[in-house]
Amino acid sequence: MKPMTKKPAISITGLLPVVMAAVALLLTATAHAAAPGVRGTNFALSASAAFISQPDGSLVYSWGYACSGGGTAAPFGPATGSACGNTMQIPGPTLIVTQGATVTVTLTNNLPAAAGNTSILFPGFNVTTSGGVAGILTQEAAHGGTVTYSFTASTAGTHAYYSGTQGDLQVEMGLYGAIIVVPSAIPANCTSGLAASNRTAEAHWGETDFRLAAAAYNHPKACYDREYLFQFSEMDPRIHRQAEEQVAARSTCVAGAAGCSLEVATEPYHPAYYLINGRSMPDDMDPNYAAEYPHQPYNGNPHMHPGEQVLLRIIGQGRWQHPFHEHGNHVRILARDGNLIVSATDPNSLAGPLLFTTTTTPGVAMDGIFYWTGKGLNWDPYGHNPASADPLAKLTCTPDANGYNTGAPTAINYFEWCQDHNKPVQATPTGDVAGNGPVTLPDPNILTNGAWYGGSPYLGPNATLRATGCSAGAPAGSCGATGSTPPSGTIANPPASEAGFAFMWHSHNEREITTNNIFPGGMLMMMLVDSREFQIDETN
Repeated sequence: MKPMTKKPAISITGLLPVVMAAVALLLTATAHAAAPGVRGTNFALSASAAFISQPDGSLVYSWGYACSGGGTAAPFGPATGSACGNTMQIPGPTLIVTQGATVTVTLTNNLPAAAGNTSILFPGFNVTTSGGVAGILTQEAAHGGTVTYSFTASTAGTHAYYSGTQGDLQVEMGLYGAIIVVPSAIPANCTSGLAASNRTAEAHWGETDFRLAAAAYNHPKACYDREYLFQFSEMDPRIHRQAEEQVAARSTCVAGAAGCSLEVATEPYHPAYYLINGRSMPDDMDPNYAAEYPHQPYNGNPHMHPGEQVLLRIIGQGRWQHPFHEHGNHVRILARDGNLIVSATDPNSLAGPLLFTTTTTPGVAMDGIFYWTGKGLNWDPYGHNPASADPLAKLTCTPDANGYNTGAPTAINYFEWCQDHNKPVQATPTGDVAGNGPVTLPDPNILTNGAWYGGSPYLGPNATLRATGCSAGAPAGSCGATGSTPPSGTIANPPASEAGFAFMWHSHNEREITTNNIFPGGMLMMMLVDSREFQIDETN
């Protein structure tokens, strides 16, 4: 069989430094995330073939959708400034529309002749069609032809779209994408009160609001502060290789003629690549529209500040379920496939579950809120120290009705959990005998030496020094042997530089965090929780 085109292979020993370098780079570079896409009501998509890359060096023959016209970039677009770019991509362009709008999508079939017809399904919407030829599930575009789909964006939230023609092959090859429907009305509380305070905090530190809206749904409990779209899929290179070889063998055939069709076996199914937005780790942490991934423009690189509500838009786009675990907290599900989950007795209350893993079911979309504040750590992650001469070490924490410091949005410790204010990290060693634990565990300073991407159990620049009394204004010689926690420069950064917490988000199916059986890879990324001083810049 014809070998797949290769880039230089990366071994496991070569991949691990790449992973560490990628995380370290995020400390100094801008973070490219949010939910980029194309906003409008009339879209022109074309299905075509190209090669996508994987971290093991493979270039995999694939099919995808390109935005060939219509719409404007939202909230930002490719580096060229074009809303579409007319480049085949996996996943397909994210279509961003407003609830109640009439949406029209015209599909052109630029796939190889041997691929036959293709189409798009828009589950959850009542679709009318024009043009094309009749298919089993919907009207299809013949080779070189077009078909037009129209529907009303009746329900807000996150939705999938994907090929409705020979789905076992065409969806596997990459013909899928997402539709985000922005609610037509935004609850007042999502633009006032505490929600407005978060905007004040972001503006104070020079951040721009890149949300598509202030709420995911027209419901007072659907407010959010940041948003990210994650489309999970898997890929069997054997199927792609067979398709490539058969297309090459039929390159001169006439579409629809005898012998001009693919006979690719899609079973048994043995994926070797597990993708988040078309990329595997560590590629998924590179910027959106990075030049090295011309056909995989969307990344998986979430950031947040403590106290922010992060909207996760999640779609299962493959044929397998993927038990994806977001470390740091459970995810509160708001809706599935645009259906808001409300209490049967109180429509003002949401009733979605708290999920330990957001198990993605093929074809199903969900919206959920991830939230992290530092509550429950049992130490002060900001490194406050009343004995320090540094005024930043003596910030106050005035609890609101829920116990958080929300009265001063421009403060570094905005949204601090006040119960742990001024607690040193060793106040209550985890699981110690005196605290009714089974054993006394090692010094928490040792345990945290390495897991934190800033090299410290404290959040924000100089927090390590503030906690030990060694920041600006500390008496000469007062730091002693404990002047750094951990010793300066032993991880990635000295204690005076930016430090944040990294929560590994990954599939709980072990084979899915490999790339072609090499760990780490696959469905793995990092949620980076940054102190308020650190500017999260989500532009490209």
